[in-house]
Amino acid sequence: MEALARLHLTVTRAYKVNPDINFEIFIHKVDGLSDDHKIETQRDIHQRANDDLADAGLEKIHLSFYLTSIYDHSIFEAFSKVVQKLIPQLPTLENLLNIFISNSGIEKAFLFDVVSKIYIATDSTPVDMQTYELCCDMIDVVIDISCIYGLKEDGAGTPYDKESTAIIKLNNTTVLYLKEVTKFLALVCFVREESFERKGLIDYNFHCFRKAIHEVFEVRMKVVRSRKHQSQMQKNKRATPNGTPRAPL
Repeated sequence: MEALARLHLTVTRAYKVNPDINFEIFIHKVDGLSDDHKIETQRDIHQRANDDLADAGLEKIHLSFYLTSIYDHSIFEAFSKVVQKLIPQLPTLENLLNIFISNSGIEKAFLFDVVSKIYIATDSTPVDMQTYELCCDMIDVVIDISCIYGLKEDGAGTPYDKESTAIIKLNNTTVLYLKEVTKFLALVCFVREESFERKGLIDYNFHCFRKAIHEVFEVRMKVVRSRKHQSQMQKNKRATPNGTPRAPL
């Protein structure tokens, strides 16, 4: 009850400062609960929190809840869903992934941030926790091995660059395929062995996908630079009479 009271106080104060804020609540340390108890606990907390907001006349506030634990990858998946809400290009990224997997015979694909192991986008097929955990483990393996064998003798270079790629064959006729997209992002795919025989086609489609991703983010950077330039121009006009620069004294 004390935690719910603190949650209510935090939400109401934050809402007064910024009515457009998004609220993402992590229900942590659920690893000791059964699956049924987890769902029941989340439903109970959700109901009580919304009832408190309704009593305060704040029904407009939307709360999103996630069950997390440090003993599995649920915390990473929860952060992934939160971060995705902040990415304006998310629909475009998902569409590119859908096109890529449909033309390459790929079962599932994730676009990962390599450092945090948060996936910023995936295709439209459902996300399975075990699949996500395998992707995270693969990224760890690639980075660890690259740190040992991929650096120069003097330690120069980076363990992850444009040449980074990895193939791991599982014992269930599935292949994990990792490719570098940018210096921060990696594409991790699940492919059936029979589909992976057409690796040339997959690599060609990946080249097209990678080029499209770079174009998407380049457009975003141009928009940001344009907005900064316009903002600076407006500041300069406000700082001088009639938009005319002051003559030096």
